[in-house]
Amino acid sequence: MHDLRHGVATLVLAAHTDLKVVQAILGHASVVLTADTYVSVLSVIAHEAAQETARLVLTAAAALCRDQRA
Repeated sequence: MHDLRHGVATLVLAAHTDLKVVQAILGHASVVLTADTYVSVLSVIAHEAAQETARLVLTAAAALCRDQRA
């Protein structure tokens, strides 16, 4: 049963649910307990975060280059 709570926390967070909502679903008094004990980061979510970060960096770099040419 305990492993199911970990799984639920991880999957609900992977569904882009706010951590505070995950805390409420699990009935924890502290969001820190939820984050540190119950939530794992799925590799697919980490990969998506890395891709989005790269996209933001490349977009900012392109904008900077355009501004410098103007």
